[in-house]
Amino acid sequence: MLRLLSIAALVAPAALAQTAPEGAVPLDPAGFAESPVAELRLGQALFYDPVLSGNREVSCATCHHPRFATGDGVALGLGDGGEGLGPERRVDPDNPPEQRIPRNAPPLFNLGHRDVGVMFADGRIERDPARPSGLRTPLEDEMVTGFSGLLSAQTMFPVLSPDEMAGHYGENEVSQLVRQGRLTGPGGAWEAIAARVAAIPAYREGFAAAYPEIAGGRTIAFTDISNAIAAFIAHEWRADDSPHDRAFRGEAVLGPEAARGRALFYGAAGCAACHSGPLLSDQSFHAMGAPQIGPGKAERFESHHRDEGRARVTGRAEDMFAFRTPMLRNVVETGPWGHAGAHDDLRAFLADHADPAAGLARFEPRAVLPDLPGAEDWTETAGPGRDAIAAAVAVAPVTLDEDALDALMAFLGALSDPVSLSGRMGIPETVPSGLPVAR
Repeated sequence: MLRLLSIAALVAPAALAQTAPEGAVPLDPAGFAESPVAELRLGQALFYDPVLSGNREVSCATCHHPRFATGDGVALGLGDGGEGLGPERRVDPDNPPEQRIPRNAPPLFNLGHRDVGVMFADGRIERDPARPSGLRTPLEDEMVTGFSGLLSAQTMFPVLSPDEMAGHYGENEVSQLVRQGRLTGPGGAWEAIAARVAAIPAYREGFAAAYPEIAGGRTIAFTDISNAIAAFIAHEWRADDSPHDRAFRGEAVLGPEAARGRALFYGAAGCAACHSGPLLSDQSFHAMGAPQIGPGKAERFESHHRDEGRARVTGRAEDMFAFRTPMLRNVVETGPWGHAGAHDDLRAFLADHADPAAGLARFEPRAVLPDLPGAEDWTETAGPGRDAIAAAVAVAPVTLDEDALDALMAFLGALSDPVSLSGRMGIPETVPSGLPVAR
């Protein structure tokens, strides 16, 4: 049954502003680990250094830049084979990409919190105490030990992706190793990247300062690189000082409109059914009818443009088109929205998200996309592709009136943390490799 949700049904604004709704949970500051300054400085340099990419042209910051709230400001980005930053990024005519990156670049806020247990939109990296590495990843038994945690492991998979950082086929030694399936262990792609970094004197000094065992003579390992980057991300983009967070601590009171939105969020709108807990995510997977644009998540030998989401990891039919519930700190700044970034307007996304079938039916193919000649971006936005996505939706639809949308937008705005948006350490002037820093 379709429900029309009006703000008029809520209780008085004054009471709402003072009382956190049932189900609202504060973020525990003890869940954020502290890291030594030497490790943070090392991670900062590595995050912005293109030396980690196959062709030495793409850094982590290319797709996760503070100018764009730790994303890239476009629906689907261009990794290897692109030039420039954010919406201004264009195809390198001398080395054009084979395709767009198939999913929207996720924001980095609060990824270092201990309660985060799963990464990527399909959850292909998650904690698993039964495995030697403590993690379940696509590498299965090839996954090495030595990562400091989930975030550390996640940060280093993009270097293996041809479309993101590795480059394609015979372009460089890293892409060749990836093509051969030589990823971990001696002679693998991770070892080749670590050797590049270890060959730079300033990095050798930085690792020795950050990790005593390296100062004692141990070789720099790939996991050391990922651990330093993870420590930096966790520190730089910790977001726990929004008006929503300050209200929990008794340091602020939400304004009336944001308070009404909070009551809707945790009440009649049903948002907190998925966006629950202190991180505003149940870290589970739901089919919510988000439109699919771009190349989809397919192997090179597959010809479809679908992104089957969690089902691609589990193989279960009930997981078709289900994606991880995103965390919401700074959400008003992290567009475009959706796993494929198909929505460039958060208010419109809220309306479509609340009534997924109707939202998908009225979706108009437009998005913030860098030009890529020959790209087939709209294959799944109509016909059987769209119908399959709609059929997977199992949530009850809600229609939000304009007042309800106003209130929800005000609450989402109250999830913004200015310190995390500006960053704590900032962009370094230079990096040890001497390569250009994305600004």
